[in-house]
Amino acid sequence: MTTRRQSTPNSSRRSDASRRAILTAAFDLVGEVGYAKLSIEGIAARAGVGKQTIYRWWPSKGAVLFDAFLALSEGEEGEAALPDTGDLEADLKTVMRATVVELSDPRYDEPMRALTTEIAHDPGLAAVYRERLDEPMREIKKRRLAIAQRAGQLAGDLDLDLAVDVLWGPLLNRWLQRTGPLTPEYADNLVKTALNGLRPRG
Repeated sequence: MTTRRQSTPNSSRRSDASRRAILTAAFDLVGEVGYAKLSIEGIAARAGVGKQTIYRWWPSKGAVLFDAFLALSEGEEGEAALPDTGDLEADLKTVMRATVVELSDPRYDEPMRALTTEIAHDPGLAAVYRERLDEPMREIKKRRLAIAQRAGQLAGDLDLDLAVDVLWGPLLNRWLQRTGPLTPEYADNLVKTALNGLRPRG
């Protein structure tokens, strides 16, 4: 008679469930109590894990919150890209309006502001943010602008990195500094004004 060895619990499945619980807890808690009162202990209690588990994967609460934002895009199919209908101005207005909606969502506003503040004070987190989110998103934006450039819709000698800053910088600055309302009309005017300076001359 032979005996079958009992299978051990799937540790990777357990770890993934714990990771998701931690990220969800961090995102929800920062919206409830604010970043100043957010703590590793609080995240651990909400997620039902030990704080040692969190410190095994993340060095700080800012790093946890950053991964919580990245987790929002998990499960999306296909390669990320800006819309390309052939009409650059219309496509950019669509993207900017969507950005306005996201930045104005009360559920995301406080966590995003907290993460922005933490990145400004933590060089290590800033480097991770730049590598894992900012640079990939910048490349996506530049690819769409490069298509327009090849089509003659933008100046041939245009610095695409600078163009990204010109287009998205004012919107993010208005949100961060609260210098004015974020509206679809503002998004449209921003795109129109920026493109007036980025199109070919003559």
